[in-house]
Amino acid sequence: MKFLKALQKNQGDNDTGKRADTGRAKNDAAHGSQLPEVLGRDLKIGGPNSAIRNAAQAVVAAETSGTVSAIESSPIDILDATAVRARKQFREFTVVPETVNPHLVAITRPQSAYCEEYRSLRTHVLHKSQEQHLQSIVIASVGPAEGKSVTALNLAWLLAQTEGVTSLIIDSDLRMPSLAQYLGMESSIGLSDVLDGTARLEDVIIELKPAGLYMMPGGHARGDVAELISGSNFKEILRKAREMFDYVIIDAPPLAIFTDAAVLINHADGALLVVKANQTRYKDIDRVINSLPRKRLLGTILNQAEDSLMTGGYYGYSDYKKLLPE
Repeated sequence: MKFLKALQKNQGDNDTGKRADTGRAKNDAAHGSQLPEVLGRDLKIGGPNSAIRNAAQAVVAAETSGTVSAIESSPIDILDATAVRARKQFREFTVVPETVNPHLVAITRPQSAYCEEYRSLRTHVLHKSQEQHLQSIVIASVGPAEGKSVTALNLAWLLAQTEGVTSLIIDSDLRMPSLAQYLGMESSIGLSDVLDGTARLEDVIIELKPAGLYMMPGGHARGDVAELISGSNFKEILRKAREMFDYVIIDAPPLAIFTDAAVLINHADGALLVVKANQTRYKDIDRVINSLPRKRLLGTILNQAEDSLMTGGYYGYSDYKKLLPE
């Protein structure tokens, strides 16, 4: 049953989401690293349709018990979402753990403590989506090399494994698209080609096996990104994606360098900000956050904290802390 239809049927029951206080979801083993209070105390995450709510409750229950379920003449005119999937119009790619970036722990080390942290993040997103409609989420960072793409892929992969939930990840960092490379695959077309009208939406989406995650690669790199995503074509792409999938995760460029991410956040339902410990300066975090619409800022993820889950860390990748409304 299409989740959007369930949402439409139950809209009247789901319009009174309660405001939530901001809390900090900490890593089990990391206690020392803290971010400044920059998020305020009246932020809210998400809202469900009934199907997503049931899936979220199932995930929360499973993780609590310790048994996680793996569980128009426009260039973007596409077939009905159900018909497209039924006729297998999407290309498929089988992800091989040995060939992906090792920091994609949801794929390479699904039983590790690091992956459990991403499962915790997924649970927060699903749980908070019961309060307010949350479907499209931008994953951004203050500067480059802070772990936003790794975070976006791990979160999207685990969302796709949730029973009854469909998830799409979009590589919108079009100046330097990287998601396909992280997954050990090559893709010659993607979002940039749909935006300029040389490809259709269903031509560029790839179903990633075995998780069932769908991905829209960035395509060829280009410099006029802000102009493209500010136009009506990207809005239509996002509208179609919302109709086809329950969650749309958008990997965005760094906020401190380009205006692209701010434009994307204004199009989406919310955003998560990834910052790197011992690299991102507090004044840069404050400056970036002050430029964003507070109602869309869902939380901040601290990446590569000093306290690691295991001695020596994992390829230099440590744990992260999540500042999300409780």
